[in-house]
Amino acid sequence: MAAAAAACAPYGSWPSPLAAAHAAAHDGRPEYLGTIGPEVWWTEPRPGEGGRRTLVRLPAGGGPARSVLPAPWNVRSRLTEYGGLPWAGAERVDGGPLVVFVHHADQRLYAYEPDAPGAPPRPLTPVSPVGGGLRWADPVLRGGEVWCVLEEFTGPAPGDVRRVAAAVPLDGSAAADRTAVRELTGDRHRFRTGPKPSPDGRSAAWLVWDHPRMPWDGTELQLADVHPDGTLGPPRTVLGGPDEAVAQVAWAADGSLLAVSDRSGWWNPYRVDPDGAAPVNLCPREEEFGGPLWKPGLSWLAPLPDGVLAVLHGRGSCVLGVLDPDSGDLVDAAGPWTSWQPGLAVSGTRVYGAAASPRSAYEVVELDTATGHARVVGARAADPVDPAYYPEPQSRTFPGPGGREIHAHVYPPHHPALRAPAEELPPYVVWAHGGPTDHVPPVLDLHIAYFTSRGIGVVEVNYGGSTGYGRAYRERLREQWGVVDVEDCAAVARALADEGTADPARLAIRGGSAGGWTAAASLAATGLYACAAVIYPVLDLRGFAAETHDLESHYLHGLAGPPQTLELRCRERSPVARADRITAPFVLLQGLDDPVCPPAQAERLLTALRARTPVVPHAYLTFEGEGHGFRRAETMVRALEAELSLYVQVFGLDRTDVPTLELRSD
Repeated sequence: MAAAAAACAPYGSWPSPLAAAHAAAHDGRPEYLGTIGPEVWWTEPRPGEGGRRTLVRLPAGGGPARSVLPAPWNVRSRLTEYGGLPWAGAERVDGGPLVVFVHHADQRLYAYEPDAPGAPPRPLTPVSPVGGGLRWADPVLRGGEVWCVLEEFTGPAPGDVRRVAAAVPLDGSAAADRTAVRELTGDRHRFRTGPKPSPDGRSAAWLVWDHPRMPWDGTELQLADVHPDGTLGPPRTVLGGPDEAVAQVAWAADGSLLAVSDRSGWWNPYRVDPDGAAPVNLCPREEEFGGPLWKPGLSWLAPLPDGVLAVLHGRGSCVLGVLDPDSGDLVDAAGPWTSWQPGLAVSGTRVYGAAASPRSAYEVVELDTATGHARVVGARAADPVDPAYYPEPQSRTFPGPGGREIHAHVYPPHHPALRAPAEELPPYVVWAHGGPTDHVPPVLDLHIAYFTSRGIGVVEVNYGGSTGYGRAYRERLREQWGVVDVEDCAAVARALADEGTADPARLAIRGGSAGGWTAAASLAATGLYACAAVIYPVLDLRGFAAETHDLESHYLHGLAGPPQTLELRCRERSPVARADRITAPFVLLQGLDDPVCPPAQAERLLTALRARTPVVPHAYLTFEGEGHGFRRAETMVRALEAELSLYVQVFGLDRTDVPTLELRSD
């Protein structure tokens, strides 16, 4: 029996069962996987519970995964504002797990024994003193202590901060007496990861770096002896430097020191000699076995007890493989997953990670290396609508200025029961990712499906500067932020229009954080886009350098040039300085508690725009209690619907099922 022909309706007018609330409810992913004995644990988002993250436990004996901490417990560190590994656990001598975690509300470390009836989490660290905040991250349990990174604010300015490796007693004595915390290192280095003790406990290794470098520019792997009393000897650098980014350090079961370094131009795994001999590349390939270390505690490599290594590797997207470090043989895990997050955990022969595919969001996957069998064990999200409404990404490479390659993922409009008139071309939105030192993989994102199921195409651009394609590709953005990213997004948009994939009169651009900069800068630099969605953005280079948090306060040295050029680059590229060139409507979405891109950035752009006549139609929506990255379901619903309303009005789409966004011209 022949299938019925699809009905015909204009692009952008298609009805969709995928509501903004569905996308919001499924936002976020499992993170920070770890094992306690045979059990796997992880953190998981709860957008409907104020955006908190809970700690989830998968019982070894079977049964479903369950949250071990009710609301309002929120397992999330604010170290350097982006956070880092917020928990660690181990089996107690008398049985049962012991967990330590950071509670977001007060940033204190807590200890918790979930199998002890009626025993609530107990604080291990003191309340932050007036005028000086304390934050903790990247913990590991060692004897009667928690070793971790301590961040201490010593004054009101973002740069008034020191970071050291510290040991916190598990007996709770430091909760009332700050002096009970042992500082293991000095604060000579501005940034660091937590110390990782060797299997025999005699050594510890960690990463450090300093302004103006970011961790993907250059880091150092430091090694120190651990004395019998738990103090550390003088650290020595055994790998890395100003032009070599070491992304991770780990210890093999036999005591070998392992690291992921980009010394070849690609992040590859190395065996490191503590005595200074040349490191050995365990799998020399023009692939990435690592990524940008935005937060301490990320891992792309995990040693197994039998000596093999679980590794994440690839170009653009990471897949899970098992590497024999002696032979160099690498065997990838079978399964549909096309992207794995940097956070591997190991128990015996089993490896755990968070993975996704174009048809599935991030879920917890277990690979048994003894059998090669992989399966989903947790965080499987039920499809909120028929998956027939999901788009199918097309990973493509486009030509850019000067013949350079630009990587992108194209998501055409898709509806199982509708098609558009043959003569009509669809509207398309260019998505510029944040970072900008980051990338986007081709995986299921219900925020994208929200638009494609309504007949609006999306293309995600991994513009020059993105990770996943080697150091040379990410170095394209050096001192060229606001140029290369803008050019690459425009080149992809024009290519889609020229080949007849997208309607050249109905192109938009959107982005958050650094992607918000690219979206706004694109409005000022090109006449290509009909409108834009600009989300918690950078808009003023000079202001950003002075107002942002410590981690990124020198980021512009690499993105825009040394301080003496900042004034010129600000005039040449900042949307605030070029507001007179913005003529297309836009919506600006901003969290009011954002320490990374403060509201002052958005407000300066609006002031500059409103000083001219006529004023460009725009809307400015602010959200109390939201920081850098929206986490609350109600915020995400409002933001998605506002963005769709912008496209409805500007593209002239026929739909009345979305709240109208008022575009002001005053």
